[in-house]
Amino acid sequence: MKVALISLDQKWEDKTYNLNRCVELTSRAVAFGAELMIFPEMTLTGFSMNTCQVAEISATSSSLHAFREIAKKYGIWLVAGVVLQEEEKAANTLVVFSPDGDEQARYVKIHPFSFAGEDRVFSPGRLLVKAQLLEFRLGFSICYDLRFPELYSALAKDCDVLVNIANWPKRRINHWMALLRARAIENQVYVIGVNRTGMDGNGLEYERSSVIIDANGDCLEPMITEGEIDIYHLDHQLLDTFRSGFSTRQDRVPDLYRDII
Repeated sequence: MKVALISLDQKWEDKTYNLNRCVELTSRAVAFGAELMIFPEMTLTGFSMNTCQVAEISATSSSLHAFREIAKKYGIWLVAGVVLQEEEKAANTLVVFSPDGDEQARYVKIHPFSFAGEDRVFSPGRLLVKAQLLEFRLGFSICYDLRFPELYSALAKDCDVLVNIANWPKRRINHWMALLRARAIENQVYVIGVNRTGMDGNGLEYERSSVIIDANGDCLEPMITEGEIDIYHLDHQLLDTFRSGFSTRQDRVPDLYRDII
């Protein structure tokens, strides 16, 4: 499977500009043979807690409609982040669309980033979300979720690839890389991290750090890099070979972990 990671330089809370960039980048990635596009967290706004301004009602969401149409027009799988309004708070949400434009999965971030006050305006999700994409089964997470290994252990029970979309600042980028590697090594899966670039409306700087880590903890090399696009090839056989040659998953004791955590 050819996967395009989009290190989008998001323009702060400008949905029109960011959507146009998503269309342009999708068109270019498809020309390179990409089968799956993955965009950063809160794709069309950047990490904004101004939910009165950026949140959308699910049934009438222009962002959901736009991503659906992009997937359908270009015949590609697409993963993106949106802010959806719930009863009292908003939901930091990841959505997955199939090449025919159907929504295949919707994940709400389980761990709001309380250090920055995200929990005051965003409701936490309570469900694990997975989806079958071509020959791979993917599990989904958003940004701060990466610091909680229990989530990834649960997803990895029947997933081959764990995806995290993020707005992870440059000042803690060493944590980003270390945690992505740890999640891949401990679960013997591919881990995909897609992070934004540029500067946000809060003055936080982001650096290019989207990456795919294999089950051995090594960063894969992209087949193609152009602008904000990196295209990788994921090989299921390589993952199977690694697991069969050095397997640790069978030695877990989840009943014990539940009792002691």
